[in-house]
Amino acid sequence: MTKSALFTVPKNEPCPQCGAELVIRSGKNGPFLGCSHYPECDYVRPLKGQSDGHIVKVLEGQQCPECDATLVLRQGRFGMFIGCSNYPGCEHTEVIDKPDETAITCPQCQQGQLVQRRSRYGKTFWSCDRYPDCQFVINFKPVAGVCPECHYPLLIEKKTAQGIKRLCASKQCGKPIAAE
Repeated sequence: MTKSALFTVPKNEPCPQCGAELVIRSGKNGPFLGCSHYPECDYVRPLKGQSDGHIVKVLEGQQCPECDATLVLRQGRFGMFIGCSNYPGCEHTEVIDKPDETAITCPQCQQGQLVQRRSRYGKTFWSCDRYPDCQFVINFKPVAGVCPECHYPLLIEKKTAQGIKRLCASKQCGKPIAAE
């Protein structure tokens, strides 16, 4: 048995291009339907059933601000987002999960605000919204406050086995702060 035969499942549906049987295949973006006569026939389609495979839900009553078409909820490789139904004619998109604004001034540049972000590995961190001009980054949740020991203008909340503790965000100090 060949390696490609192990990863294909017959769908009992004819290919619209050549009439051969469609099979379920696995790719880097998940399962999809493809012609069993590949590479002679290159027909593929998403397994989800929609023509573009990414539309999850039509948002009734919400219009695109650029072209007045209906907005739709889509699934992309970085998660859910709102996009125009007229894509690729209109490329308007909106982020669903906007970064958390902490309303805490960046202790490094004193101009930007700290915002919650995600790394490419899924870890949460907080950084200055003026990046790349300011490259302040912290891995723990920032808390507004001043350290009583070193007077650093930022505290952090760190989860430990004993519970949540507040610490000075300065690498030189790092002293625990008593709960208020």
